[in-house]
Amino acid sequence: MNGLLKRAVESNEVLEMIYQNNKGEFSQRRIQVIKVNEESFSAYCFTRKQQRTFKLTSVLSIGPARKVRRSA
Repeated sequence: MNGLLKRAVESNEVLEMIYQNNKGEFSQRRIQVIKVNEESFSAYCFTRKQQRTFKLTSVLSIGPARKVRRSA
């Protein structure tokens, strides 16, 4: 996972993740990673519209954001 996060920092790639917070609640978020640390990472969260810090151990799934196709 660290490799994916570090590549996302360098390429400014938007990622999609499923995250479990301290209360045990799940959320799906679109993020842009800013900085990666040993146990956490900072990212702009498009859901909350602000920079957030996420624990690596609380990330259940993460990968490139899917492109949304809109039909005319």
